[in-house]
Amino acid sequence: QVQLVESGGGLVQPGGSLRLSCAASVVIFSAYTMGWYRQTPGKQRELVARIASFDGTTNYADSVKGRFTISRDNAKKTVYLQMNSLKPEDTAVYYCNADLHGLGFWGQGTQVTVSS
Repeated sequence: QVQLVESGGGLVQPGGSLRLSCAASVVIFSAYTMGWYRQTPGKQRELVARIASFDGTTNYADSVKGRFTISRDNAKKTVYLQMNSLKPEDTAVYYCNADLHGLGFWGQGTQVTVSS
């Protein structure tokens, strides 16, 4: 059973920064492609950023390119999402995802609210 625990969400002013963390309880963390998704009420969950297993290749949604950075620490079995220059439209519940050859697991989500 894979468990993912997100942390780091909260309330921040526009232009501010937050760092989300997701700790995974898996045996071989490096084998999982890790991703961050977000969802707002009435909308589908969307990919924010993803980092591949082993080689660490990253990809981002166009809306966050240049502002968000995904990284992973395989020794700590943790994936991070550094979010800078936050905008009100970044407000959402952010979910961590772990994918192993198409078998996906989700965290419980953490709320990020960008508001003055």
